Amino acid sequence: VQLVESGGGSNSVQAGGSLRLSCAGSGYTYSRYCMGWFRQAPGKEREWVASIDNLAASTYTDAVKGRFTISLDNAKTTAYLQMNSLKPEDTAMYYCAVDIFPPFGCRQQSEMYDHWGQGTQVTVS
Repeated sequence: VQLVESGGGSNSVQAGGSLRLSCAGSGYTYSRYCMGWFRQAPGKEREWVASIDNLAASTYTDAVKGRFTISLDNAKTTAYLQMNSLKPEDTAMYYCAVDIFPPFGCRQQSEMYDHWGQGTQVTVS
C-alpha cells in the first residue's frame, strides 16, 4: 500500500486563501476502508482533521467544519482535501492515511490507521 500526498509545499498561502491537497492511494483493493487526513503543527501532537469512507460518508473535526471538504475521486483511489478560508492556525504538516476494514464508521484515532503517506507542508501566513 502506498499513499502519496501532494498540493502543499514550501510556498505559503495567505490567510483567507484556498488550497487543495491530494492523496493518491495504490496497492489496495479493499471493499471497505476509510481515508483520513491528519495534521501536525510544530510542537503539537498529530490531530485528526477529516475522514471519508468508501461510500463517501465524511466527518470533520470542529475546527475545520464549513471550511474544509474531503472527497474521493470516481475510482475511489484518490482522496482530496479542499481547504478554504485558511487560517494561520491551519499551518501544519498534513498526512493522509487509510484504515482498512474499520469495524464501524471512520475513526479519529491515528493509531487505528494502517498506512500513511509522507506528508505535505501547508503554511498559512
